[in-house]
Amino acid sequence: MDEYIERYGAVRIWAATVVLLAVGVTAAALLFPQRVYVDIIWQYYWGPVVADAHGWSSGIAWADGEQVHISEAGPDDGPFAEPGYTFVSYAGYIPTLILGAIGLLFLIRRLDIQRYRAGFYALFPFMLFGGALRTVEDANVAAYRDTGELAIELPWSGFLISPLIYFLVAALAAIAVIVSVWLDRNDYVSGYEYPLAGIGTGLLAVTLAFLGYTATQEYATFYPWLLLTTLVGATVATWLTWEAIKRFAPEINAGTGFMGAVVIWAHAVDGVANVIGLDYATFFGHASNLAPKHPVNAAIVDTMGAAWPFLFVKLAAAVFVVWIFNEEIFDENPRFAILMLITVVAVGLGPGTRDMLRATFGI
Repeated sequence: MDEYIERYGAVRIWAATVVLLAVGVTAAALLFPQRVYVDIIWQYYWGPVVADAHGWSSGIAWADGEQVHISEAGPDDGPFAEPGYTFVSYAGYIPTLILGAIGLLFLIRRLDIQRYRAGFYALFPFMLFGGALRTVEDANVAAYRDTGELAIELPWSGFLISPLIYFLVAALAAIAVIVSVWLDRNDYVSGYEYPLAGIGTGLLAVTLAFLGYTATQEYATFYPWLLLTTLVGATVATWLTWEAIKRFAPEINAGTGFMGAVVIWAHAVDGVANVIGLDYATFFGHASNLAPKHPVNAAIVDTMGAAWPFLFVKLAAAVFVVWIFNEEIFDENPRFAILMLITVVAVGLGPGTRDMLRATFGI
C-alpha cells in the first residue's frame, strides 16, 4: 500500500476511491434497480429520510414505485423503511464519514493552515448552525402535520435530515474555510478565523430568524424560559466539571486547554436539553413531555425511567475525549487532533442544539 501511495499520491488515491465508489453504486442501481436501489438504497438510506421528512415515525412503504405511509400499504407492497439508523445504514455511512474526514484533512493540509486552534473556535458557530438547521426540518414536519403540505419539498428537505445534514454543513464549512483563507492570504483580513467565524455566525443568524418566524405560526409556540434554562444548566454543568478537572486531575486538559471546556459544554447542552425536554417540558408549558429522538437516550429513559442519567453519560464521555487528546497527540499530528475535536463537538452540539430549539419552539 505504501508503494502505491508513494507512486500515485495519497490525494489521487483518495479521489479515485471516491469516484470509483460513486460510479460503482450508481451503475449497480441502474443495472439492478430492484435489488440495489429499492431493496438497499431506498430501504436503508433514502426511505428513512422520506419518512422522517413527513414525520411518519411508524414507517413508509415502497408501493410499486410510490412512497406511501405504511397504513396505506397493500399486502404485496414493500420493502418498508422507518426513520433512524440500522446496521446496514451504518455500514454505508461510517465509511462515507471516514472518506469525508480524510478529504477534509487533505484540504487543511493543502491550504497549509497553521493556527489550528483559532480555526477550532472560528468553526464553533457552524456547529450551532447545524443543530439550528436541523430544527428547520422539524418545523417543516410540524407545518406538514398542520397543513398537509411540506413547506420545503423533497429532495431538498432531505438534506436537512441526518446524516445528510452533516455532509451539507461540512461542505458549507469547507467552502467558508477556503474563502476565509483566500481573504487572509490576499491581505483583506488580518486572520482567516475572523471571516470564517463571521460566515458561520451569519448562517446561524438567518436560520434562527427563520425559526423565529416559525414561532408566529399556529403549529409552533415559543418557550423562552426553556431555552434560557437549558443554556444556563449546560453552562453550570460545564463549569462544575471543568473546575473539578482543574482541581483534581489537571492532566486531563493539558492537551486541549480551553478547547476541552468547549467539548464538555457541547455535550452538556445535549444532556441538559434531553433532561428538560424529556422530563420537564410540561413544567415550561408544553402539553406533554417530548419523546427521545436517538437510540441512546431512548434506552436510558426506558431503563432508568428518567432522562437525567443521560446528562452524566454525556459529561463522562466528553471528559474521556478531552483526556484522550493529550499533548502528545497535538505535538505529533495537530491537524488530525483539531479535526477530530471539531467532529466530537459537532456530534454533541448538533443534536443538542436541535433538541434545545425543538423544545423551545414546540415543534
